[in-house]
Order: sequence, then C-alpha cells, then structure tokens
Amino acid sequence: MKNNFFRGKLLALFTVLILGIQPILTAQDLESQIDQVLETKFENNGPGAVFLVAKNGKILYDKAFGLSNLELQVPMQTDNVFEIGSMTKQFTAVSILMLMEEGKLNLEDEITQYIPDYPTYGHRITIHHLLTHTSGIKDFTRVKGLNTIAQNDMEPMEIINFFKDEPMDFAPGAAFKYNNSGYVLLGYIIEKVSGMSYADFVEQRIFKKVGMSSSRYASHSEVVPKRASGYHKREDYSNARHISFSIPYASGSLMSTVADMLKWEEVLNNHVLLNKETTQMAFTNYTLNNGDPINYGYGWHIKQLDDTLSYQHGGSIFGFKSMGVYLPDEDIYAVGLSNCDCNSPTEVTREIAKLVLAAGDSN
Repeated sequence: MKNNFFRGKLLALFTVLILGIQPILTAQDLESQIDQVLETKFENNGPGAVFLVAKNGKILYDKAFGLSNLELQVPMQTDNVFEIGSMTKQFTAVSILMLMEEGKLNLEDEITQYIPDYPTYGHRITIHHLLTHTSGIKDFTRVKGLNTIAQNDMEPMEIINFFKDEPMDFAPGAAFKYNNSGYVLLGYIIEKVSGMSYADFVEQRIFKKVGMSSSRYASHSEVVPKRASGYHKREDYSNARHISFSIPYASGSLMSTVADMLKWEEVLNNHVLLNKETTQMAFTNYTLNNGDPINYGYGWHIKQLDDTLSYQHGGSIFGFKSMGVYLPDEDIYAVGLSNCDCNSPTEVTREIAKLVLAAGDSN
C-alpha cells in the first residue's frame, strides 16, 4: 500500500517535470510563497508594511509586518492608515475626468483658461499635457528654495507662483518627464471648476461616495485613527521630516489603507464614478508628438509585467512609500504600503502580483 502511494507521487512529479505541467497551488501554498518574499524584507522590530492581494475582487492575501510606531512598539495592523504619496495622482486624474464628464472642462483646454497669467512661453499647454507629464513645465521638487517653504501652509496659487516662472524643460508633447507641478496645477483647476477645495472634492465626491471610510486628505494636526507613523533611516531610524501637506497637494497628499485601495480598484472596474469610455481614457498609453508611446495614461504607468499588461503607480513622501499593481486581463490587484521611506514596496508588490499570476486559476 505504502509503495503504491510513493509510486503515485513519483509519477505525478515525473509528469510535471517531463510535460511541463504546472502543479496546482493551494491558497496555503500561495500564502507561503508570498510570506517568503515579504518576511525577508520587513523586520519584526522595525517599521513595517501592509500588503494585500486580490483576484476577481476576492482577497487572497492581507497581512501586516513590523511596527506602526517604533516609540510605542505598536505592531502594524492591516487597517493602518498610510500616506500614499504619488498614488494621489490617480484620484486627481479621476477627479478631472469626472468634471469632464459633467461638461465642466475639456482635456484640450489650455491652462491659461484657468490661470490667465501663467507663462507658457508661446506654447499651448493643455490639461492633457498635465495629466500625462508631457507639459514641459519644471517639476517644483527640482526648484531651488523648496526646503525654505516646505513647512509653510500655503494656498495652491502660492505653490504655483513658486514654480511658474521657471524655464520650461521642453516643448509640450515633445517628451515625457515625471512632473509633480502638473498635478498641482490640476488640483487648482479642480478647485476653480468645482467651487470646492481639492481636499473637499476628493473626500466628498470620491471617498464618501464610494465608502472609502479610512481615506482622507492628510493632516498633521487632526487625529487620524489607526495612523501609521512614518520613518527615515540612515544609521538609525528617525521620525519622518515634517512638511506641510499643502506643498505636495494634489500630487501627493492623500492617505489610505490597503482595503480602501482595493475598494478604489473595484470602483474603477465597475464604473461607479466614470463611464466605461472615460475610464479607458485613464488607461490609454498616450504618445508624444512624434508618435512614440510614453507608457503612461492619466495617473497610471502602463507597463508590461512578464508580458502581461499592467497598470502601476507608486508613491514616495517623507516617511512613507507605496505601490499598487493591477493586471486588468486577469483582474489581479496587489498593493503595498510602507511606513519607512527606507523600504520601498515597489519590487515586492510586483513580485507578489506575478506569483498570483503564475498560480493561474487554482485560486
């Protein structure tokens, strides 16, 4: 009886090796594989992270690692709230598309329609250019003097005045260069068109409407339940540098959880805020004036992940890093949020998305 059992096991192994048939992974196998990827990156007594992976809207993995607060030695929990940095750009882009659907703006509108005195140096700069990082406007994070204003609470137009007179990097549409200034300008346009502050627009028109109850515009002064503390690391860990959230503004000042980010992905997939045609505009791989693709849509990078189409975007802000990867053909979503800017979740989030992809239909 025992010999027959082992013969069966050997035959199954032989079939896998010779015919190249992939063994079926159980949910426990997949969890173990993801654990192996993550446990070596996040130590128990240091800042940590939360990772969530879902397929067809079903959560396959949802775990927390490390500490959410070093001083109080508080373990990370899966519902901790993180600053998500440039993943904010997804919400800014969708806000613009919502206003477009309402007939309140056009993506080919020139920015001087909203800021008449904006210096365009004879160029035609449109909302589309801002969304796609092809405007040629100087990124304000590269402008001298930023450190002197970083802790000041400023109005959107004050931030715009900080960078608007800088020389342009290139003519609009001539190149792709990742640009936070463009999304600051988009935030201001949202305010002008909607009559609401950017924070109110995102919180009321998106977060409250779709039930993203743990997401918000960031604040240092307000009590944020389940907030994870942010850290830097050089030789030792230190608390994250304080900056005013009015500086990154619509380019990087939102907070969220992994569960809310999954809800966001489902909102997009189910066309809760945008119709199908408009949603596809966000995920179109746009081109330069010469026809070269930029591998970016509106708020998302459009990339291949092991020959599979993916929509990706990360974020980095003092003390935090974030990453989200969506594989639309397989409906796989992986998101990782970290509370130390010393430990990026970018590559491991891609890796666990690939693990789910490789597992196929067994889950």
